[in-house]
Amino acid sequence: PSLTEMTNKALDILHNAAIAPAPNGNATSCTPGFFVMIEGARIDLAAHDNDPAAHLHDIIEYWNAVASVRKFIDAHPDTLLIATSDHETGGLTLGFDPEYIWYPDVLTPVKNSAEVICAQIRPLSKDKDKLHAIVTAQVLPNLLGIDDATEDEIGDIIKGAGGSAKACKHAVGHVVSDRARLAWTTGGHTGVDVGLYAYGASSGHIRGSYDNTHVGQLLADYLDVKPDSITPLLAHQNTKQNGFEGNTVDLKVGKNTSE
Repeated sequence: PSLTEMTNKALDILHNAAIAPAPNGNATSCTPGFFVMIEGARIDLAAHDNDPAAHLHDIIEYWNAVASVRKFIDAHPDTLLIATSDHETGGLTLGFDPEYIWYPDVLTPVKNSAEVICAQIRPLSKDKDKLHAIVTAQVLPNLLGIDDATEDEIGDIIKGAGGSAKACKHAVGHVVSDRARLAWTTGGHTGVDVGLYAYGASSGHIRGSYDNTHVGQLLADYLDVKPDSITPLLAHQNTKQNGFEGNTVDLKVGKNTSE
């Protein structure tokens, strides 16, 4: 399902739960209101790949999801939407020296993400002739919409396919980016400011530039909850951190307990 479809389903489930009669038959719901976090995570992944077409489509899908939430709020005006990001990724630049112009039409014919393309061509890296044939006859004209590829562009993708998954995705993404006159400063996160948008109840109070930690406080104030009250409960629990085998963290004292 798309992000918008999952958003609509989540809102439907949570709203129905919020207005459902309490178990004792009273008209008042036992779950007044709800909180839901919706993440357009593929935007970040496409930017890590320096893949401009996928980045664009994932941004568009995110704003489709935002539009669905706004429609819900129009019907339920006691609801607040906050849309923001925890960071920017890729350091995307539109246009670069010396012309400072970019060509969005280059992105229009792209049919597959760099991630999908590289999953198809990397297994062929040991068969150079077959890889060259597929890149020139299929990947560039059919998947990226490039009918006049240069030998350098072909060579860059073939070289990338013979490297890591990241190298391959960057090679594909940069071929498209260069033609569109787009530039990337990194395959990681950056420290630039990100957007902060609000819609619905009390949204007028969310204006200006904030430290990112303040967004959580804005939500806590709106929901009238006290995050500090949960800290003592969490302090007496252990949690296993995924990605660190055999490692647990004692949240009470911050001690590594894998010993």
